[in-house]
Amino acid sequence: MDINLLADLVLNGMQFGLMLFLLAAGLTLVFGIMDFINLAHGSLYMVGAYLAASFTMLTGSFWLGLALSVVGTLLVGVILEILVFRRLYQRNHMSQVLATFALILIFNEGARIIWGEQPLRLPTPELLSQPIHLWAGFEYSSFRLFIIVAGLAVAGLLYLVVTKTRIGMLVRAGASNREMATAMGANIKLIFTLLFGVGAALCAVAGALLGSILSVQVGMGESILILAFVVIVVGGIGSIRGALIGSLLVGGVDTVSRTLLPTLFRSFMPADVASNLGPALASILIYVLMAAVLFFKPEGLFPAHS
Repeated sequence: MDINLLADLVLNGMQFGLMLFLLAAGLTLVFGIMDFINLAHGSLYMVGAYLAASFTMLTGSFWLGLALSVVGTLLVGVILEILVFRRLYQRNHMSQVLATFALILIFNEGARIIWGEQPLRLPTPELLSQPIHLWAGFEYSSFRLFIIVAGLAVAGLLYLVVTKTRIGMLVRAGASNREMATAMGANIKLIFTLLFGVGAALCAVAGALLGSILSVQVGMGESILILAFVVIVVGGIGSIRGALIGSLLVGGVDTVSRTLLPTLFRSFMPADVASNLGPALASILIYVLMAAVLFFKPEGLFPAHS
């Protein structure tokens, strides 16, 4: 395999995986601590992307639009937690699934009313609009490289907060044994509100950054939410380290298989069939990866108590 193609696949896989991590990090902690299934997590990703596009058009600055979208989405997450989710903590998972699925429909219809049916364009910042020369014969998108650096920086910051601070200690204690943490005086209610806010803010970052590569449109959160759930199952529920490793694995498998499988199939079948079959099998491989991990490690690669 050509070294430049390999480098492009690795970098694209890291970029996509780290965006999945931003979604999965908040989701895995919320699920791990409170045993709460939030299907509306992807809707916060959509809200963050729409707010970023709107604020960017309003201010003329991508960076200001990004910052305002993070603040706005954080507030939306906190309000949802206080007004809606707190009423669902003691309900069973079926009630949580139904209620948060209803929120998906509400958010989608709200987005249609406010922004319309047509996708919005979120331009990349001019500073990162040109490819960067990494070595002889290989250039890579400076914006995608920024996404990788930003994702790694957020992952490192979350790791330090979770492992080296008091709030992180409470989060880990709640993820491992919620009842014991509560008995020891931890304010799980406040922690959960903070986690929802942080998770929503991370969704906004992912929405703004991916929205500049993909399109900002109604329903954009549903498909990526499924991948986020795959990530936390593979990595281990409640584990930031697991979310990071799981995200990179899923992102790598998805990127490599979508690129290489069509090329492989074209060698022994018609091009149109190979073009359709390759992406379909690439999507399946992600779930094969999840099944394989669960077969050997039912609690994921790095469960919270490990």
